[in-house]
Amino acid sequence: MSDRAMQEPTLLLLTALADEPRHGYAIAREVELISDGRVKMRTGTLYGALERLLGQGLIEVHEEQIVDSRLRRTYSLTAEGRQSLAAEAQRIAATAREAARRLGVSGGTATA
Repeated sequence: MSDRAMQEPTLLLLTALADEPRHGYAIAREVELISDGRVKMRTGTLYGALERLLGQGLIEVHEEQIVDSRLRRTYSLTAEGRQSLAAEAQRIAATAREAARRLGVSGGTATA
């Protein structure tokens, strides 16, 4: 990936897959959980994003199985996806530290 900041949907999807492989519905639930209910991905948006991430090599199909006569894919991070997510997490953490420093925030309280 580039040095550009990751878009929030990409960040949330990769984070949802960071600890274990998941199928689409489980990814959508995890995104909602991670975002504290703020982001709810519609089916079309979710699967479009998953296809894009597959094409970028950030995720891969971990497993395919037939469930109730329908194909269910389970997705997982690739090594590149894991590296991109780790780099983005570091970038966000550094920005948050600098914002807190400039605000005079220490231990969750402002001094101003």
